[in-house]
This record gives sequence, structure tokens and C-alpha cells, in this order.
Amino acid sequence: MTIATFALGCFWGVEARFRQVKGVVSTRVGYTAGHTENPDYKAVCTGMTGYAEAIEISFDPEIISYDGLLEVFWDIHNPTTLNRQGPDVGTQYRSAIFYHDEQQRNIALLSKQQLSDKNRYPNPIVTEITAASHFYPAEEYHQCYLEKKGLGSCH
Repeated sequence: MTIATFALGCFWGVEARFRQVKGVVSTRVGYTAGHTENPDYKAVCTGMTGYAEAIEISFDPEIISYDGLLEVFWDIHNPTTLNRQGPDVGTQYRSAIFYHDEQQRNIALLSKQQLSDKNRYPNPIVTEITAASHFYPAEEYHQCYLEKKGLGSCH
């Protein structure tokens, strides 16, 4: 199995969507790229911890490639809004790709450049691409939240 880590807004809907992708073996939502130890949801929501709400995806690269996951990533959020996705505003909702090795880094950079070159969006893509750092799983009630609530989406 291979790991991919992305941030693209509120993690509830993001997790529900990635769990539908063939080749995704498991997911967990949590917090990454911040500057305090052991963050919790309440602290992350203040915007003072530097963390992003993120998803960690374990996937089978024989079934879906990292490129394939990036296609889903780009399709399910707006990568041109800085620190905002829909009604959710704050640095914890930023768009980011956290690569786990140089191959992922190169694929992510190329993917972002190709999308920019296509002029798909009227505004520039602001998605950050940085090395993965420690991932703190979110509290249990956040894991598969929409599924537990019997909801298909957040909005």
C-alpha cells in the first residue's frame, strides 16, 4: 500500500468522496502541517495552530495511481481560493498536497502545472505542495463522519 495526504477543505465530505474511489484501501482524517503537538479539533478551528484539516489515504497503486488520486483531488474542490472552501474559511481549510517522496512531489508539481496551463480556472491555483509532516488523526467521531450520520455530503 502507498500513502497520499491531501488538504482540501472540511475533511468530512473529502473523506466520503475518496472512500468511493476504487483502489482506496482506507482513509483517516486528521491534522497536518501545524506547529503544536497533539492538536484537537477545537484548537485547529481557532486557526492558531497552523494545521490543515487533511485526509490520509492508503491506496493500492496497482488499482489507482497517484495521478488518479490527484485527478479526484483537483475535481472535488476549488484550488484557487486561499484558505477557503465553500462556506468554510480559515487556514485549516487550505488546499495542499503533502508528498511522501520525490516521485509524489514531481507528479504533484507536474499535475498542478498542467492544470494551470489548461486555464481551467479564472484565477491562479493556490494549492501548496510541501513535504508531508506528522499526521495527527482526528478524534474518532470525525472518522467516516458523514457515513455514521447517514449523509451523502456536507452541503
